[in-house]
Amino acid sequence: MERRELERLLLGARGLALFGGALGAPAGRAFLEVLGHAASGRGPELAAAFGRLWRELAAEEELLLPDAWQSRLVRGLLDDENPFSLAAERGAVPPALLEQARRELAVLRGLFELDARRLLAVVEGRVPELRGLWGAWYYPGGADGSSPRREVARKLAAAPDWRPCAELLAGHFSRHGAGSAGRHRAFRWEGGALRPVAHPDPVRLRELIGYEREREPLVRNTERFLEGLPAHHALLYGLPGTGKSSTVKALLNEYADAGLRLVEVRKEDLAELPRVLGALRGRGMRFVLFVDDLSFEEGEVQYKELKALLEGSVEAPPENVRVYATSNRRNIVRESFAEREDDVHARDTAQEKLSLAARFGLRLTFPPPDQRLYLEIVRGLARERGLEVPEERLVERALLWDRWQAGRSGRTARQFVDELAAELGRG
Repeated sequence: MERRELERLLLGARGLALFGGALGAPAGRAFLEVLGHAASGRGPELAAAFGRLWRELAAEEELLLPDAWQSRLVRGLLDDENPFSLAAERGAVPPALLEQARRELAVLRGLFELDARRLLAVVEGRVPELRGLWGAWYYPGGADGSSPRREVARKLAAAPDWRPCAELLAGHFSRHGAGSAGRHRAFRWEGGALRPVAHPDPVRLRELIGYEREREPLVRNTERFLEGLPAHHALLYGLPGTGKSSTVKALLNEYADAGLRLVEVRKEDLAELPRVLGALRGRGMRFVLFVDDLSFEEGEVQYKELKALLEGSVEAPPENVRVYATSNRRNIVRESFAEREDDVHARDTAQEKLSLAARFGLRLTFPPPDQRLYLEIVRGLARERGLEVPEERLVERALLWDRWQAGRSGRTARQFVDELAAELGRG
């Protein structure tokens, strides 16, 4: 490849206004260094930059295409949050953004054409002493399988001109989200930022046996939320092990493809709710703020931030955010007799605390299972796991396990079935 062509590609890449972030990761930066050093003829610097690029591509976890560099470039394009991808996620891309996206996609297509083999040939042509040291990052069959991201990658790879692909990308962002919200379905708020959860709990609604009647209102509420209809914040109350948290996580897995995302917020971080909402407001995805095991002790005041979000702040809450909280306490906030005696406005204090639960429009109770429901859950889980145990023996063992655990719950039932599966050598 001629020096002038390399310089043209490098200048085009440096001038990207929308999609510059696609080259912002270490691999992208090393690639640009390779172009620069190849164009200037600086052999030692070129070798060092190419080594860094090779190392970054070798560590790539998500292969969208067999060619590692092409895969990394497309991944950077899909993962980048920029005015175009965010506008597309919201479903309305201004014409000026769309036109700029077409222009820049033409530049990226030129970088895409410089695949691993061609790029290696450029390096070896500039530094012949290193010929044979590196191999091209090409993995035949390494990008098998189907996913929305792989489908987009394959369509881009097959397109000789990427300018018409702006609409393809806009459609993908609209359906599946932009940036991290497009690649991940679950997040935690940590250190003042959203952190993706790489391996969210895969539990599904069909696996949660029992409590179907208790879950149904929450399922309907979630579907309305996704449809843009009025939907409530929800409080799930019940003893530990009754499936409250699993229900919320199962809803994510059920409706992630419909645009649902989950953000776990710890009670300790509720003071940062304004920052959390700022990060989510205006996004095209629908976010459930998941606050697990919510309760407040005497003297804790974080509940006031939550109250403001639920109802009562001068700032309207984002329409694309709802709170789903679980608690072992019906009223969430502990109230003591000492507090009543010490506070001259005891009635007002009590009402302020108790009003927190009332601000959840949907309040669901998950009662502890009786023996009938407990055994129903055990039978269902055993059947799902394919455990062939005589009915009489199964019931006898399950009841004995219940007595040993000193607490009957859906969690106890699952633990018993796990124990039984281990005894039978079943995974």
